[in-house]
Amino acid sequence: MSGPPTRQRNKLAPDPGVRRAIVAAASKSVREQGVQGLSVAAVLDRAQLSTRAFYRHFESKDQLVAAVFLEMARVETRRLRRKMTCAADAVGAVAAWIDGRLDLAFDENIKSDLRYLSLEAQSQIFASPELVQPAYAEMLKPLIAQLERGLESGVFRDIDPVTDAQAIQGVVWASTERQWATGDCDPADVRERALRFCLRGLGVAPEMTRH
Repeated sequence: MSGPPTRQRNKLAPDPGVRRAIVAAASKSVREQGVQGLSVAAVLDRAQLSTRAFYRHFESKDQLVAAVFLEMARVETRRLRRKMTCAADAVGAVAAWIDGRLDLAFDENIKSDLRYLSLEAQSQIFASPELVQPAYAEMLKPLIAQLERGLESGVFRDIDPVTDAQAIQGVVWASTERQWATGDCDPADVRERALRFCLRGLGVAPEMTRH
C-alpha cells in the first residue's frame, strides 16, 4: 500500500497588480540611483512586498531592469502614437514621430520625467544590450509601421524600414544629447535639420519635407 498523500504547496500565479507595483518601485529607484544602484531588497521595501512576491514575477534583477525600460518605452510609444494620429500620410507620421522624440530635448514637462531613464537605457546599450533592446524595439514600432506604409505607397524609395528606423532614432538621439549637453540649441532649427536629413534619406522630395 502506498503511504498517505503528501501535501504540495500550490505555486501562486503572477499577479499583474503586484508586478506593476514592483516595476513602479524599481522605476523610482533607477531614476534616483541608476541601474548600478538598483537593489532588489530596496525595491521590495519600497513596494512593501516580499522576496517570494518578487520571484513570482521576475527571475532576476536584470529581468526587472529590462521590465523598467520596457514600461518606459510603452508609455513613450503611446505618446508618440497620439502625435502621429493626425498625420495625413506616412511622411507626416514620420515627421510627427521625429517631433515627438525631440520633445525629450525641448519639452520641459517630458524631459524632466524621461531624461534620466533614457540616459540610463543608453548607457546599457553596449554593456548589457539585452536589457534595452526590447524597449527600443517597442518605441520604433509605430515608426517602422509608417516606413512600411510609405514604402508600399511609393512615397519612400529603396528603404529597409527596420534599419532606417534605427538610423532615424540615432539622428534624433544625437540632437537630444547635444541639447542636453549645451542647452543652447534652437528647437526650430534642430527640427528642420532632423526632418530634412531623415526624410531626404528616405527618398522624399525636398518640397515634401516641410511638415
